[in-house]
Amino acid sequence: MEDGPYKYIRDGNGKVSRVIRIGTRKSQLACIQTDSVAAKLKELYPDVHLEIIGMTTTGDKILDTALSKIGEKSLFTKELENALERNEVDLVVHSLKDLPTTLPPGFTIGAVLKRENPHDAVVLHPKNAGKTLDTLPGNSVIGTSSLRRAAQLKKRFPHLEFKDIRGNLNTRLKKLDEKADYAAIILAAAGLRRMGWENRISQILDPEDCMYAVGQGALAVEVRARDADILEMVSVLHDSDTVLRCIAERAFLRQLEGGCSVPVAVHTEVKDSQLYLTGAVYSLDGSDSLKETMQTSISAEDKNLEEVAEPIQRVGVTASKISGEAQDRAERLGVDLANLLLSKGAKEILTVARQLNDAR
Repeated sequence: MEDGPYKYIRDGNGKVSRVIRIGTRKSQLACIQTDSVAAKLKELYPDVHLEIIGMTTTGDKILDTALSKIGEKSLFTKELENALERNEVDLVVHSLKDLPTTLPPGFTIGAVLKRENPHDAVVLHPKNAGKTLDTLPGNSVIGTSSLRRAAQLKKRFPHLEFKDIRGNLNTRLKKLDEKADYAAIILAAAGLRRMGWENRISQILDPEDCMYAVGQGALAVEVRARDADILEMVSVLHDSDTVLRCIAERAFLRQLEGGCSVPVAVHTEVKDSQLYLTGAVYSLDGSDSLKETMQTSISAEDKNLEEVAEPIQRVGVTASKISGEAQDRAERLGVDLANLLLSKGAKEILTVARQLNDAR
């Protein structure tokens, strides 16, 4: 049964339930991530019928070009958002790091789930088993399609060479294993863990070697901002520490105006009611960089929960069950840290990185 934009289903006893349609990319990792969100919702709302709808995005189709060259911010999200806009799906599951810091009008991130390990991992070619980036022979080729990873690692491991590698996780691992082109590749630890391939991780890079991408390791549920019932339904999935960390990271990136095509990296942690944010910008070869750390209090005493007519979005995130004051502080922290880096010359570093990348 269809009723306006909604779909309903009647069971054998004549009971009618609404069908919640979840949009996802078709890659194996995206499906695993979406299934994990669907399982949590099913547990919380056993009466709701969930239907998962897989789609192919532009980013899944263009596999012969480096992500940073395509320059399209919504590479893995646009088709999913179009389906959301047309009421073909009710919510969409993304890796938060794929979502631009400014969402199209009418959409919001209704849930940010507890973050998996956000760090990057080294996956070695089987012939290099037991080695680390430090001990790989000179001129070994490391595969990564991320300017952020390459910039940091070039500076830290000058004896290595870095080359683009595209494709989903399965494709990249296959390219590594079946050819002798790469000595190792760098992937997000979170994706490898979710795929059950933890045994392929040879080394987890700590922040001294490589800080991570904004939002890395966190899953986001995007919904139509006007769908109060769906927003309310998914809001129970929010993890408050992850939300505050990711608001700070996204505010930092937005203030810097960084995207896929510039090397920007972060590291956040919550300790003793303090939120710490380290942010950095790099030239393409990593030789030029700026890095600073700031902190703010996000103490739990503040119970200012927002019961307002129009839910407040912060860098695209709506989280009305988490202290508004803490969210404001997290956002301010990101903006303040970005402004500090900008005052020290971050804009110049990023402008040159962008121009060089466009010219490659």
